[in-house]
Amino acid sequence: MTQAPVDEAAQPAPSSPAPGAPRRRRTALNTALVTALALLSALVVGAVLIAIGDEKTRGALGYFFAYPWDAFSFGWHAVSAAYVALFQGAIVDPSTLSSGDLGRILAPISETLLDATPLICAGLSVGLAFRAGLFNIGGQGQIIIAAIFAGYVGFAVHLPIVLHVVVATIAGVVGGALWGGLAGWLKARTGAHEVISTIMLNYIAYFLLLYLLSVPGFQAPPYGQAISNNVHATARLPHLLGSGLRLHFGFVLALLAAAGTWWLLNRSTLGFRLRAVGANSAAARTAGMPVESSYTVVMLLSGALAGLAGISQILGTNPAITGDIDAGFGFDAITVALLGRANPWGIVLAGILFGGLHAGGLQMQASTGTPVDLVVVVQAMIVLFIAAPQLVRSVFRLRPEQAVGQNLAKGWNG
Repeated sequence: MTQAPVDEAAQPAPSSPAPGAPRRRRTALNTALVTALALLSALVVGAVLIAIGDEKTRGALGYFFAYPWDAFSFGWHAVSAAYVALFQGAIVDPSTLSSGDLGRILAPISETLLDATPLICAGLSVGLAFRAGLFNIGGQGQIIIAAIFAGYVGFAVHLPIVLHVVVATIAGVVGGALWGGLAGWLKARTGAHEVISTIMLNYIAYFLLLYLLSVPGFQAPPYGQAISNNVHATARLPHLLGSGLRLHFGFVLALLAAAGTWWLLNRSTLGFRLRAVGANSAAARTAGMPVESSYTVVMLLSGALAGLAGISQILGTNPAITGDIDAGFGFDAITVALLGRANPWGIVLAGILFGGLHAGGLQMQASTGTPVDLVVVVQAMIVLFIAAPQLVRSVFRLRPEQAVGQNLAKGWNG
């Protein structure tokens, strides 16, 4: 019996990496390099501002051409002292290592992660909406409504210790989801632009909070201050590093939210649909995807993520609701999402970075007198350089790479 000839072309080719894999790796490495250089550039700009703000350095500039060394010496001392204090306040103070006091050693990193928790949750909210082609500018309102829902359950309802914190957390998530979903529903049903609707909903949430803080029953007696009743201890999120440090279980919830968001976007059918709608809504509609309902769904999920930030504020960090319960995290989250390039794990790193800048900035001001507002300037410069990757490439003479950072400049994922 003769053997049939083998068609070599029909045989399966040996397994090999996808043709685009090396390019994707190069693009990811290039993007990470540009991000790191943007951070470095922002710190350099901050160093220049610190030196200019130092009184001794300014005095030495008066005779710079006669003896320039004094200006450089005083400037270097001011910059190094400020950035060392920033590190000590954000990561660890080396002087505490020999004390053996674990609380003092872990205090800086505890404050960094505490500040990072709501930034990560709210940043995930903004980033998820970005991936679906929407701009969620309503983090402030969603945080406030979540804090109202969770806080009310926390101080007005009496439940056993574990059940109470679970119910209060669910209430906060529901509150944030409803407030975000309202903007998505308006977008789907009426075409109302989500930027306008979320900003208006921020105002409604804020003034609703101010009203509630004047209503007996919600307002704490003797009704002379705009503050709510204290959340019961049974509804408080547990501390992670002991009662002496403020870091609480909200940080774990933030990491779980990041993992869930990553899975949603990269492993689920719903996530594929949301990304398709964000990439090209017209093509997604032609393919039979429900674009309008996707807007509602993604804003519900975004509101729920922002609600976790409100939960961490009222059930973890603060004992009662005040007029500034959102602490500006709703708008800082936009910066975090941009720096993290709308990638869940990138947002986690960006949130920790910004949490460290905030925590370290307080120490920097206390130790060196450098204004804490400088941290805001550094954050703004980071975003400026991230949003203008070609500027970073020009400064550091990097080889141009097409498409890297273009999506970020448009507001999508880079």
